[in-house]
Amino acid sequence: MDRRDFISGLTMLSASSLFPDLAFAAAERGDVSEFSKHLQPVGRAMEMEGYYVWCNSPIEGEDGKIHLFFSRWVATKKMGGWINGSEICHAVADSAESPFTFKEVILAPRGPGFWDATTCHNPLITKVDGKYCLFFMGNSNGKTNTKRIGLATAASLNGPWKRPDQPLLEAGETGAWDDHCTTNPAFIKHPNGQYWLYYKSWNTSEYENSTDPLIRGNRKYGLAIADQLEGPYKKYAGNPVIDFSSKGGNKQFEDAFIWCAKGKFRIIARDMGIFNHENGLIMESHDGIRWAAPQIAYFDATHYITQPPAPSYLKKYGRFERPQLLFQKGKATYLFTTSQGGKYMTASPFIFKIT
Repeated sequence: MDRRDFISGLTMLSASSLFPDLAFAAAERGDVSEFSKHLQPVGRAMEMEGYYVWCNSPIEGEDGKIHLFFSRWVATKKMGGWINGSEICHAVADSAESPFTFKEVILAPRGPGFWDATTCHNPLITKVDGKYCLFFMGNSNGKTNTKRIGLATAASLNGPWKRPDQPLLEAGETGAWDDHCTTNPAFIKHPNGQYWLYYKSWNTSEYENSTDPLIRGNRKYGLAIADQLEGPYKKYAGNPVIDFSSKGGNKQFEDAFIWCAKGKFRIIARDMGIFNHENGLIMESHDGIRWAAPQIAYFDATHYITQPPAPSYLKKYGRFERPQLLFQKGKATYLFTTSQGGKYMTASPFIFKIT
């Protein structure tokens, strides 16, 4: 869908005209970040008939084009298809606001005997030490307990991609806070030269023994550090470094993206109960370990656009997940998210310009 089609299908509204009472209250408390005030909705992109499109990670290539690495799965699997049938793909556009053209599938499930046998998901593309790095999650049984982070590398965004035979990071020992999985990678090369990999996990016992079907564990973030890009990665002794469980109400944290700016670490993620389950969160840190209180990074979809009523099978309709930033000449220029809905009432990228 190009931008004219998008605008004809959705009413683009100013933030001020839709700023709800809750948002005003948050602003008065100082909970609204400066980052959120510079977001201008561009609209949906990469809508694919017959597919859900999720986890959109952009990068500017040496050709000056915007390369998008994303996960997709067939629409007949519904939203749950990400866990047992996702594949990672590559698309290209002349700019972040131009139509994206599908190029190819990069990583697909490899079948029995492989650690990424049943899904490939959560792509994060970045350039490190002169090579392109595609962090991702795979699993081997179509379930959450075998989710593991892996790293594929290439000299060019057009491949070929060297696919890992083993995961980059394993889950913790039985009983540990992270004994269930490693997933949702966020990565940064630390100014000191180390390689810092942030990952999401939770405890299996807490997940399996919950008496509330709506509460399955508590998602937190840990940190693993290596002296070489390919590892080995050693888990930080003070993990988890982001843990909202003590705040009550089963508040959680996921979908992190991390970067450095103006001498500080910054992390953006989706809200899982701090303010609500529709906003995004942003936090700052001086050391990448101890984080300041979260602020609102972006609001729910109704804050920016109007959409048709949600079909009954879309349970996450109206919120933006998996936030990722596009950097151009060292500056964050666009925020890429994913959101249910769109032309085919599945899911697709939703892009904001950072003004």
